[in-house]
Amino acid sequence: MTETVIGVIGGSGVYEIDGLADAAWQTVDSPWGTPSDAILTGVLNGVKMAFLPRHGRGHIHSPSTVPYRAN
Repeated sequence: MTETVIGVIGGSGVYEIDGLADAAWQTVDSPWGTPSDAILTGVLNGVKMAFLPRHGRGHIHSPSTVPYRAN
């Protein structure tokens, strides 16, 4: 059976997810550059998940400066 992993790209203000176990921020790079922020990983209700804040923690990227390709 294939393991399920959920990926979410969210908007401003979601920097903590209630019930997320083993939460950790992971810094990654992509062939298209550095994403808008580190990726929050953990387990929610038994399912692995990864969350990327689209504008970065603290809303450091305006809509016109979000590194969309890297995200």
